[in-house]
Amino acid sequence: MPDQPNPYPSPADPSNAPPLRAERLGWLRRSMTMRAILVAVLVLLLLIPLAMVQDLVREREYRKDEAVREVSATWGGGQTITGPLISVPYQATVRVDMGEGRTEMRNVTQYAHFLPEKLDVVSTLDPEKRHRGIYDVVVYKGHMEIAASFPAMQGLLPATASALRWSEASLCLGISDLRSIKEQVGAKVDGRELAFEPGVPSNDVIGSGLSVAFPMDSASLSRPFDLSIPLELNGSGSFRVVPIGRNTTATVRSSWPDPSFQGAFLPDSSTISKDGFNAHWSVLHLNRPYPQEFTGGRNMELEASAFGPDLILPVDEYQKSTRATKYGLMLIVMVFLVFFFVEVLQKLRIHPIQYLLVGLALCIFYTLLIALSEHIGFGAAYIASALAVIGLVVFYARSVFKQMKATQLLGLVMVLVFGFMFTVINQEDYALLIGSIGLFIVLAIVMGVSRKIDWDRAGG
Repeated sequence: MPDQPNPYPSPADPSNAPPLRAERLGWLRRSMTMRAILVAVLVLLLLIPLAMVQDLVREREYRKDEAVREVSATWGGGQTITGPLISVPYQATVRVDMGEGRTEMRNVTQYAHFLPEKLDVVSTLDPEKRHRGIYDVVVYKGHMEIAASFPAMQGLLPATASALRWSEASLCLGISDLRSIKEQVGAKVDGRELAFEPGVPSNDVIGSGLSVAFPMDSASLSRPFDLSIPLELNGSGSFRVVPIGRNTTATVRSSWPDPSFQGAFLPDSSTISKDGFNAHWSVLHLNRPYPQEFTGGRNMELEASAFGPDLILPVDEYQKSTRATKYGLMLIVMVFLVFFFVEVLQKLRIHPIQYLLVGLALCIFYTLLIALSEHIGFGAAYIASALAVIGLVVFYARSVFKQMKATQLLGLVMVLVFGFMFTVINQEDYALLIGSIGLFIVLAIVMGVSRKIDWDRAGG
C-alpha cells in the first residue's frame, strides 16, 4: 500500500510552522511606538540613581553640619545676649495638685523680674575661618560693651511689692554658651565692681547665664542707676541681642563681608561692603510682647524677640547641588529626545543598552559635581563636570550615530541644557520664570521637529 501524504503537517516541524513569531519580533523592533515606550521606561529607571544622588547630597550636607557642630562645641556656638536684668524672690502661696482629686496650699519661692529703662549694646565681631576636614566654619571673637539704665524701682509691681525680698535680689546676664567666655565678667555700678558667677537664680527668663548678688535697700530703690558690662566671648555662626530695654539700641560691626540679618527685627540702617558691615537697631518696648516688670516665666517670648546677624559663607555648594539634581530628569529627557529623533529621522537602530549607558553618564555628572564642589567651588566644579560629561557622551554618540551633523547637534543641545541649568540654579527670584519659559521653548522645538514625522511609517 503506497504511503499517503499526511494532510495535517506536524506543528513541531519548523519548516511547516508559519513565521508568526519572527514577524512579531520584527514588528516590535521596527515599531517606533514600542521603542518610545521603552525609552520612557529607561527614563523612569534612571530616576533611581538620581534619587541616590540626592541622598548623597543630603549625606554630605549632614557631614558638613556635623563639622560645624564639632567646631562650635570647642570654640563656642551661636551667642544670644539677654540682659542685664534684676530678679527678686518673693514668697507665694499656690495650690498644688496632690493627685486623686486632692489639692494642698503650699508656700513656694517665685521671682519678679525688672528690665532696664535703656539698653545699649555695642558689639564688634572679629571673624575667622576654621577648618574641619574639607569643610570651612565661620567663627568670631566678640567684643561687647553693654550699658543699661534702670529706673527707681520703688512702687513697681504693687500687687507683689510687699512680698519682694529686695535684700536677696540678683543682677542677671544671659549668655547662651558660657564655655566661650574668655575673661572674667563684671559689672560697674555707681563706681562699684561686681563679679558675676555662673548660674541664675531662676530660669523664668534666662536658661543659661551669669548672676551676682545685688541687694537693694529703701535708698537704692528710690533712685535710678546705671551700669556697664564689658564682655569678651567667642561664638560661631550667629550673634543675637534680646531687646529687654524700654528703649533698646544695638550696633554690630564686623569685617565679615557676607552677613545675613535674622530674628524679629531688621536693622534700621546698615552698610555692607567687601570690607565688612555695620548695622544698627533701635527697638521700643511697644514692639515686643512682654512688659518691663513681670512675674513668672517669659522664656519663649524673649527668645522670639531676639535679633542680630549671621556670618554666612556666601556659597552653599550643597544647596546648589540639590537644586541641580531637581533638573536631572529634564537633562536625561532632552538628551534621550535627541537620540530618539536621530533614530527616527535617520532610520537608525539604537539599542536600549546604549540609551542606558548615556543615562548613567548623565547621572555621573552629579557625583562629579558634588565631589569637585567641595574642593574648587560650585561654579568651577559645574563647568568641569559638564565639560567632562558632554565630551564623554558626544564621543560615544559619534560611534552610535556615525554622522557628524547629528553628533554636533547632540553636543549643541547638551551645552544649551547645561547652560540653562546653571542659569536657573544661580537665580533666586526669577528661577521659576526662567525655568517655565525655557521648558516652553523646549516643548515648542520638540513639537516643531516632530510635526512632519509620519509616525505610522516611521518604523517601516
